[in-house]
Amino acid sequence: MKEPPRILVVGGGYVGMYTALRLQRKLSRGEAQVIVVDPEPYMTYQPFLPEAAAGSISPRHVVVPLRRVLRDCTVIIGEVAAIDHAKRTATLQTLATEEEGTGPIEVPYDELVLAPGSVSRTLPVPGLADHGIGFKTVEEAIGLRNHVLEQLDIASSTRDPEVRDAALTFVFVGGGYAGVEALAELEDMARYAVRYYHNVTAQDMKWILVEATGRILPEVGADMGRYAVRELRARNIDVRLETRLESCENRVARLSDGSRFPTRTLVWTAGVKPHPLVAATGLPLTERGRLECETTLRVKGVENAWAAGDAAAVPDRTSPQPDAECAPNAQHAVRQTKVLAANLLASLRGGPLREYEHKYVGSVASLGLHKGVAHVYGRKLKGYPAWFMHRAYHLSRVPTFNRKARVLAEWTLSGLFKREIVSLGSLEHPRAEFELAAGTGRHNETTS
Repeated sequence: MKEPPRILVVGGGYVGMYTALRLQRKLSRGEAQVIVVDPEPYMTYQPFLPEAAAGSISPRHVVVPLRRVLRDCTVIIGEVAAIDHAKRTATLQTLATEEEGTGPIEVPYDELVLAPGSVSRTLPVPGLADHGIGFKTVEEAIGLRNHVLEQLDIASSTRDPEVRDAALTFVFVGGGYAGVEALAELEDMARYAVRYYHNVTAQDMKWILVEATGRILPEVGADMGRYAVRELRARNIDVRLETRLESCENRVARLSDGSRFPTRTLVWTAGVKPHPLVAATGLPLTERGRLECETTLRVKGVENAWAAGDAAAVPDRTSPQPDAECAPNAQHAVRQTKVLAANLLASLRGGPLREYEHKYVGSVASLGLHKGVAHVYGRKLKGYPAWFMHRAYHLSRVPTFNRKARVLAEWTLSGLFKREIVSLGSLEHPRAEFELAAGTGRHNETTS
């Protein structure tokens, strides 16, 4: 008996999970086998990372377990080291192969869906690799929350004014969604937290946003971008436009305008780039390193290979510019999965392929609790209405009813009770206490 075709989905993010989920629902029993490979056992809903960092949502509700959602798919936790599309094989490195020391394994496939997503785009700024913190994963979001609260503790207990000043200075580089929303939510959280410190006030903190261009949040339009700048500055947040980070060596942020800020917190959100795996596939790429795709989401000139999301350059049929590409954002990514899954099924069944087309409808952004900006369908909103639209839109996009209900319940409870301001930074070093006890005899029982 002929084995069913194997569909290999590389990546378990927006595109990978949604594509596999749609295939799982539409495939007949035994028609094809879907294999999903990702380094993490969950999909992260990134728009909720700022709220997770601020404590409005629990970290476990920002992620969607792949095995629970993709019950009819084979989920492999590991990394794809290489792809040989001519031979239809992918080389995988998993936790088991590392433990066994057997080396990578080869997984054959018939159809390939490339959705590895993107990684932070760093620049050769001196000191950045040593002191910078990213904001793309739930681990980074919770780590940053713990870090900010830890800085308040340091500032409250130190007698050294230089240490205190550095601890209370928070520098964010990048004026896109990630940078603005992370800064706004964390500043909100820290402003609330300092009321419980006897010797730290909101005025003692310095929050600085550094953006290389002349505007922030370009997706919401120029007017709403200017409003966002005014709103942030009204909260004593130092917004520096047309400014670059030149170095951050020795925990000192030096900016292109000559400013110098000793700081223990430098958050880097200055853009993303396609995952390095994309360049190692041997498939056609654009000048920006994204996979060159057709409007059907098939990799250009390549049979049995598909791509969407951040790593894919998909022609934008709604743009008047002939060479325009769809922006690498969640709005396109989620919609592209519908066409990708439908076309992959059509390819297996010998049917016609559809072309992807979606006119960008606008964007929403949070500026902290009860504050936001939005530019949707030509309408501009700000303040509470924009914040409410931000929450409503993203709640509607969270996968599964179970996850929606949990997030809504948390929002309801957080509105009834006070914020939690506990730092659980010790979770990042779970064996520290045991190692201390084992090394010093602390807590050990002795017998006579």
